[in-house]
Amino acid sequence: MSTPTTEPPKPVSLSRVAAASCAGTTIEFYDFFIYGTAAALVFPKVFFPALGPTAGTVASFATFAVAFFARPVGAVIFGHYGDRIGRKRTLISTLLLMGIATVLIGLLPGADTIGVAAPLILVFLRFCQGFAVGGEWAGATLLTAEYAPKEKRGLYGVFPQLGPALAFGLSSGTFLITGLVMGDDDEAFLTYGWRIPFLLSILLIGVGLWVRLSIEETPAFRAAMEQAKTEVVTAKPKRLPFMDAVTAQPREVLLSAGALAMLFTFFYMGTAYLTSYGTNPDGAGLSRPTVLGIGVGVSIVFAIATVVAGILSDRFGRRNLIRAACVAGILWAPFLFPLLDTGTPLAFATGLTVTMVIFAIAYGPAGSYLPELFRAKYRYTGAGLGYNLAGVLGGAIPPLLAPGLAASFGSIAIGFMMALMGVLSLICVSALRETSNTALEHEADFAERASV
Repeated sequence: MSTPTTEPPKPVSLSRVAAASCAGTTIEFYDFFIYGTAAALVFPKVFFPALGPTAGTVASFATFAVAFFARPVGAVIFGHYGDRIGRKRTLISTLLLMGIATVLIGLLPGADTIGVAAPLILVFLRFCQGFAVGGEWAGATLLTAEYAPKEKRGLYGVFPQLGPALAFGLSSGTFLITGLVMGDDDEAFLTYGWRIPFLLSILLIGVGLWVRLSIEETPAFRAAMEQAKTEVVTAKPKRLPFMDAVTAQPREVLLSAGALAMLFTFFYMGTAYLTSYGTNPDGAGLSRPTVLGIGVGVSIVFAIATVVAGILSDRFGRRNLIRAACVAGILWAPFLFPLLDTGTPLAFATGLTVTMVIFAIAYGPAGSYLPELFRAKYRYTGAGLGYNLAGVLGGAIPPLLAPGLAASFGSIAIGFMMALMGVLSLICVSALRETSNTALEHEADFAERASV
């Protein structure tokens, strides 16, 4: 059976796909991050008031971590459909699920109103958020990876990677503006002010749907579907894309998860935990507007660093950029919290900026690196599974351990934990192969999956 030929995508198609992938990940990660900001600033008082400040913060970040355990499940389920019915329709589903869950969180009464049902419903909606994001990232990166020419895949691969930076700025900005409008009225902010960023998600979801409905399926997948209409496919047992990925390329799944673990640790410690630490009197002790304002500024630097890293990966290799980030993270992490503990806005801004730039150096190339590691017929599943397992290891566990480590050994222990994650990622990424400037193969048996 011959592999169908596909014409190179026109520049306008690449521009439209790049915009769609960036818009989609920005919206979905905005929804994801406003939860992290609220978990740091609001949820301990709204949903866990009976636990006290410390235990309430731990419980709040526990609900934050629920999404990371849901992400691999979402990667498997949405990866299955993304590998069989296409990238576009699957990505529209993830966007809708995330949007509905986010709006419902904004409407959820607190524990003072409905008691223990409030945190239980919160956990369920948080699971839905994680489930949706689990299917989002791989699909968005595949849109650009399967359109882009091999010599510029790192460049086009940064567009979905810009979503977290833009979303971090949007989430910090909406909370900052809401807080400034309400002034010092903490009761109003805790009662309804924090809900506004969640409800504003409705507008963003509308924009995201419009953008994603305007794009076409990737050339390789469309060609495979056309071939399936005209060829008689030999009957044979069909396996799930998940089974194909874990049996054919288990090494890549596990090593990619380990390689990106530090990336998640630095990002979620920076965007969620440091927001809590910065406003905590026992931490940096800064005001909420100061911390949120710094977050908006850092998101700009973070976005620029992501773009630069993606472009450089076309020249110097994806693996080399990620390894450089790991080494920088190992060296930087032990100094982060002693710097933050000086309690000045400049120290907090410096600490957050360096942390997020180190993350960006690894994250920029990741959008093209993981799709390049996996074969076409289970690429959505394989890339999504590796990425989201990294989220469990690096994004869910460290924020849960951080409060206990700080209480028992001081804040510097958190830095050493982050450094250990850097060591793990350095070992794993060094064991993977380089993939830059290689052509993506689009196998003929992908047509068989498109016809199911």
